[in-house]
Amino acid sequence: MLLAAVDKKEPMDGLRDDEPLFGEGSRLDLDSLDGLQISIAIQHKYGVGMAASKDVRRAPTSLISLATHIESRKK
Repeated sequence: MLLAAVDKKEPMDGLRDDEPLFGEGSRLDLDSLDGLQISIAIQHKYGVGMAASKDVRRAPTSLISLATHIESRKK
């Protein structure tokens, strides 16, 4: 779901749960527009909003942090 929202392919060896999704060390090369697309996809799929721009920047730093964010805000 995450990579489909930003039209990216998973690296051949997969993504680790703690691997950075943005910035230094990221193999996905995601940018702020990708972050916005991810937040919209999360809202549609899980009903979890990420209205504040700092939420969009903080929550999806890795798969595990994104999952924790979603779980903590589920309705």
